[in-house]
Amino acid sequence: MELSLVKIAEIVEGEISGNTSKKIRGAASFEEANGDEITFAGNAKFLKRIDETSAGAVIVPRDFQTATKNLVKVDNPQLAFIKVLNLLHPASKPAPGINSSAYVGKKFMCGKDVSIAPFVVIGDNVTLGNRAFVHPNVVIGDNVSMGDDVQIYPNVTILERCIIGNRVTIHAGTVIGSDGFGFSPEGGKYYKIPHTGIVQIDDDVEIGAGNTIDRATFGKTRICRGVKTDNLVQIAHNVTVGEDTILIAQVGISGSVTIGKNAILAGQAGIAGHLNIGDNAIVGPKAGVAKSVPEGQVVSGAVAMPHKVWLKVQNVLPKLPEFIKKISKIEKKLNKIEETLE
Repeated sequence: MELSLVKIAEIVEGEISGNTSKKIRGAASFEEANGDEITFAGNAKFLKRIDETSAGAVIVPRDFQTATKNLVKVDNPQLAFIKVLNLLHPASKPAPGINSSAYVGKKFMCGKDVSIAPFVVIGDNVTLGNRAFVHPNVVIGDNVSMGDDVQIYPNVTILERCIIGNRVTIHAGTVIGSDGFGFSPEGGKYYKIPHTGIVQIDDDVEIGAGNTIDRATFGKTRICRGVKTDNLVQIAHNVTVGEDTILIAQVGISGSVTIGKNAILAGQAGIAGHLNIGDNAIVGPKAGVAKSVPEGQVVSGAVAMPHKVWLKVQNVLPKLPEFIKKISKIEKKLNKIEETLE
């Protein structure tokens, strides 16, 4: 595909500085782009090196000034670059229809332009919205409901009664609606607790590959609007993940946790059960969270040790800055006493 800078500027609502007739045939990274490609420089690190790129055009912040390159000036260079990438590399659209090798249960209902790939299994009373694309080997249980513009990648399983909103993407190998991990101990044995709830995934959510999202014991496990999860994330029963929250790879969330809006849980963070993670909170990588995190707070760190020792350490850690100040004062007094004695 070939785009003029004028067309690109129009789409990203930018201003051109340089050759307005320049044609762009691709996009690449700052270091690798050539004269027919466009890239972006969104921060000072790259803006200082802008003469080093061989790109035919560079998307930059609106207030950036230089006369050596063809520029497209915008408010958010990275977002503008994403829009250009989508233009240059549009997603493939499958032909609508239900493949003859797919199994479709009773009372199946779907909207317009739905594509069901080979070897998909769809249970009874399933509803799909418009333009849904279900890739090969997907299993959809009875009474599942999905909205418009949903894309379900290969080998995903969505179990009975779960609800999927509009513009949801679920990547390969994910399981939605598996039983929660709940067992009642008695006489050295464990007895399974039935999980009769569902999983509800709201609009504009993207679920990474290999996620497992458990159904609720009662009620719902809920993934709210705009949530994005990385690969290999575990979300247990009755968890609520608030709007526009980000869960990075290998995060594990125990049962009945509530996570607020715009939170970030970094890689391998583990959250104990029945806690609250506030709006805009950040949990650092490999953090072991054993108590609730207030709104806007940043937490990190975890070290394995005997539990009784760990409890004492958790009590002492927040007081360490105060202890250091006290020790510093004591050292100064001791030094004065030593000087006097000498």
